[in-house]
Amino acid sequence: MKIQRKRVFYMLLGIFLIGVCVAAYRMSGFGVDPFTCMNLGISGFLNMSFGNWQLIMNILILVIVFFTVRHCIGPGTVVNMIFVGYIADFLCWIFQDQLHIPLGMPLRIVMLGIGMLFASLGAALYMTADMGIAPYDSVAFIIMKLTKDKVSFKAGRVSSDITVMIVGVVFCLLAGNSVWTVVGLGTVMNSLCNGPLIQLFRNRLEKSL
Repeated sequence: MKIQRKRVFYMLLGIFLIGVCVAAYRMSGFGVDPFTCMNLGISGFLNMSFGNWQLIMNILILVIVFFTVRHCIGPGTVVNMIFVGYIADFLCWIFQDQLHIPLGMPLRIVMLGIGMLFASLGAALYMTADMGIAPYDSVAFIIMKLTKDKVSFKAGRVSSDITVMIVGVVFCLLAGNSVWTVVGLGTVMNSLCNGPLIQLFRNRLEKSL
């Protein structure tokens, strides 16, 4: 029972941190994480709420996950799909539209650091909980299965991150929006580092269960 409660706590905390990560990346102005980059680019092109489009995209990927790595689906999958986008929207609304906090360079750098840390730590927390993971986080496991483990989780994550980042840039350009609102230093750093960092945190967290 104690281990089960710990898993639930890891799952909820991890998903909350990912929502904070997405908001922090967006407010930093250094670009967002790769999956958010794609969803912001497409939602801007469709003139749709980011939270609504992210939910739709997660459902589409979930269908693929169901037929490939069904073991990745669980309560955490549903919670992540529903709440991450809305947590990010809410935090951005509070800081930017209600509190009107000026985002000077020092605070933007802090936001970038928070985004980098929480992106990998949040994902590692709810992956370790083993209660289901977000559809996009399952993509690396799909790649591992299709390649019969010839591609590691780290490599699969990096390749999928780079791919969705490119998709986000393309749709941003098609919408006539500034690319720098969705991609930047933070996006590139996340694409290259998130996979290895998630694996590092997972290795440490699994010892705590």
